[in-house]
Amino acid sequence: MLAVQADGCEITTIEGLSTNGILHPLQEGFRENHGLQCGFCTPGIIMTAADFLQDVPDPSEEEIRHALKGNLCRCTGYHNIVKSIKYAAEKMHAAAVVKEEVAV
Repeated sequence: MLAVQADGCEITTIEGLSTNGILHPLQEGFRENHGLQCGFCTPGIIMTAADFLQDVPDPSEEEIRHALKGNLCRCTGYHNIVKSIKYAAEKMHAAAVVKEEVAV
């Protein structure tokens, strides 16, 4: 996509995921579960995962691996990446449940 094609659109980058210095669960998950190596692929994987988790909030390992098929990481076998995304999904799901309970 060329920049001109994004005119008028809202674009979120990996830096835009955190709020007031608090890491997004995906960023936290990658830190806690050693999901990054050299860091080259990490922004693309995290942004792919962020979009994916909006549609599939409780994914299986197989679903996560399928969602990442367009992202290539040459440093790892994806085990910790998948683990990091699963961590984030569980944390985001728990937060949504608490938020829902408070609203009731």
